[in-house]
Amino acid sequence: MNVRRLAAAIVAAVLLGSAAEAGIGMKAPDIQNETWLNGTPVSFAELRGKVVMVEFWTFGCYNCRNVEPYVREWYERFREQGFVVIGVHSPEFNYEKNVEKVKAYLKDKDIRYPVPIDNDFATWNRYGNRYWPAMYLIDKRGIIRTVRIGEGGYAETERWIKSLLAESDT
Repeated sequence: MNVRRLAAAIVAAVLLGSAAEAGIGMKAPDIQNETWLNGTPVSFAELRGKVVMVEFWTFGCYNCRNVEPYVREWYERFREQGFVVIGVHSPEFNYEKNVEKVKAYLKDKDIRYPVPIDNDFATWNRYGNRYWPAMYLIDKRGIIRTVRIGEGGYAETERWIKSLLAESDT
């Protein structure tokens, strides 16, 4: 790897790290999108006592597709323990704004957790998000505790989920 590529990689890592840490410790913004698939709108006040993963994704994103099996598995495995996944669909390209295509994708991939449609990037902007995929883990009190951007770190993310489920909600 040449020096320029190494420097670019270091800058990217620093920027990604900074972005990922920006919301940690803050109250999670409510998701106020009008259209929700697989569920109805829910506020964090209603989710108090639950551990929530807010995942920003889009069906055309290769990296999102690679993360998807892990998110689906965590949802299935931990939902009875109070784990909630909200998969905010924020389209990267115009064809991904088509709600019927999102519905077909959810059916094809057997995605059962709630999916708000964020075509205007309202929720994306409330979170200050900049990347696909991005997973925000929110504790039982509604506080963002960690953010995972991109692929990988699956064992660490699962440890976070288990740890947050084990915490008291007071």
